[in-house]
Amino acid sequence: MSDLDSEELEEEADNDLGEYEGERNEAGERHGHGKARLPNRDTYEGQYENGKRHGLGVYRFKNGARYIGEYIHNKKYGHGTFMYPDGSKYEGEWMDDQKQGHGIYLYNNGDTYNGEWLNNQRHGQGIYTYAATGSKYMGTWINGKQDGPGELVHLNHKYQGTFVSNSPLGPGKYVFDIGCEQHGAYVKTEQEREEEEEEQLSVSVPKWKAEKITGLTQMSQIQQPPADGTNEPQSIDLEEKTEVLETKESTSVLPDAVPVLPDAVPILPDAVPVLPDAVPDTGELHSELLDAVSQPQILSLETPAVVEEDSLPDTETVEKND
Repeated sequence: MSDLDSEELEEEADNDLGEYEGERNEAGERHGHGKARLPNRDTYEGQYENGKRHGLGVYRFKNGARYIGEYIHNKKYGHGTFMYPDGSKYEGEWMDDQKQGHGIYLYNNGDTYNGEWLNNQRHGQGIYTYAATGSKYMGTWINGKQDGPGELVHLNHKYQGTFVSNSPLGPGKYVFDIGCEQHGAYVKTEQEREEEEEEQLSVSVPKWKAEKITGLTQMSQIQQPPADGTNEPQSIDLEEKTEVLETKESTSVLPDAVPVLPDAVPILPDAVPVLPDAVPDTGELHSELLDAVSQPQILSLETPAVVEEDSLPDTETVEKND
């Protein structure tokens, strides 16, 4: 089940139908605390006001889904938790029956999204964590897609740059834990795709174009074991200690093994609960990468093209109740 562009399971709108046990006002409307069994076999227990669900309540759908949270005039509004039949769950803010504000979505494959929502879509700042690899995308979302400044964090390195429709595009850099960076840009390249009828279609695929290797270009703090026997760690200012590697003429600050760049950014599943089609792989840097740390010239490297990006979990229209 998906979280994007989907209508939530439709709740029974007519509150005068079905069996009801609970409080009423002078006009005979459901008012106060009550329990209702609706004609479509859904049930609701909670607060009513003038015949409408209003306040805290629990709505159970006949297919096993349920919503626990706040209502205003029959609509999910405020804080609430929605549990889906496939095991996925959203907990966060609602407005007019839609996810809006801050919320956490746990997918049934273990992936999570923690961030901002608008009109049932990931929108604003948020973090998507891939359960299979532990990789994370941290950055901007627009209408459910990675779009804008972002950071793709892996075990031993991360990519910082701009994303467009779930793919990196334009200038960026790979930052490695050993204390170096590779600068470059993702550029669009044309790649042919073979369809079922053997018709060749041209698609645009981002490809990484490396430009140079440097030391860390931003101030960072590395926590070192205390030298004075205290429990307080000491910090080293990397801005003062790090030099641009391409100006080194004899010695190298890199270890023998340089971390390889990834062939591709993590591929999101086509639809929840499907697991991602591929785990972020790593390619091999050209042999020139090792030579770069001891030569003054700026390198121009090319890494394998980024594989075609699958879409984020697409919307599956949730089955409405009769």
